[in-house]
Amino acid sequence: MSRIGKMPVPIPESVEVNYKDHNITVKGKNGKLSRAIHPAVDLKIEDDKIIVTPGNSSNKVKALHGLTRTLVANMVAGVTRGFERVLEINGVGYRADSKGDTLTFNIGYSHPVVYKLPEGINATVEKQTKIILSGIDKELLGLTAAKVRSFRKPEPYKGKGIKYAEERIRKKAGKSGAK
Repeated sequence: MSRIGKMPVPIPESVEVNYKDHNITVKGKNGKLSRAIHPAVDLKIEDDKIIVTPGNSSNKVKALHGLTRTLVANMVAGVTRGFERVLEINGVGYRADSKGDTLTFNIGYSHPVVYKLPEGINATVEKQTKIILSGIDKELLGLTAAKVRSFRKPEPYKGKGIKYAEERIRKKAGKSGAK
């Protein structure tokens, strides 16, 4: 059995969980999330806890056991607290702007890069170089942050580009001028 999968997921009092036909729906103060659960794994809701049980003991089902428990725990955490991802823009003249559900980036290209945020993701821009993405779906938030970062990945010589706030850029030495 998976060590992660064995742990029960506590359900806070403000959260409502419904499980039927391998579909789970979690409602909380921040919103509602739904997900299909793999048929090899089953969920039981008892005493304000969600318990994930594997169908058999094959390696694939063991992996799905831990994954399913983590996905359900992220759904419960998302509807109660929400998730946040911080991106930083480094480079002279590089900046971002937010209007409604679109982000506009000036990141060294001949044109501004305009990105429409997916439904359920919010963005705030601080000081034109710090972007805070927030939402209740951790998977969608991570995909959105990765997409924004892909517009101009940090380069290893000067560190210019869009990076995660906690990311460390390992800089390379430049070309030596002496022959």
